[in-house]
Amino acid sequence: MKLSALLVTLSSIAAFAQDAAPEQQAQGGIMSFLPLILLFVVMWFFFIRPKQKEMKQMDAMRKALKKGDKVMTAAGIIGTITAMEEGSSTITVRTASTTLIDFDKSAILRVLNAEAKPETK
Repeated sequence: MKLSALLVTLSSIAAFAQDAAPEQQAQGGIMSFLPLILLFVVMWFFFIRPKQKEMKQMDAMRKALKKGDKVMTAAGIIGTITAMEEGSSTITVRTASTTLIDFDKSAILRVLNAEAKPETK
């Protein structure tokens, strides 16, 4: 859906640039950069801004991790956090009754026990 909206916007910018080409030569240099500026604004709005929001949410989730949270790593390993080192970004995840694996916080993809809780109104 986003890609089709982007293509429609880009084609309208291109059509605007072709229609305004004779007028731009008379008006000056700033008008020749208008399609390029509009292209950058559209790309920022559809690609850069959503990725920045997602990164902020991931950072907030990783900062809120606590002992006992059930998590899934980027490798698909599901386990429970058993230990977190205060000064570093290393956490220990228990995947089975005796299996403990150390991960960096950046390897945590999502918290599963937060999704399992039903919302109360």
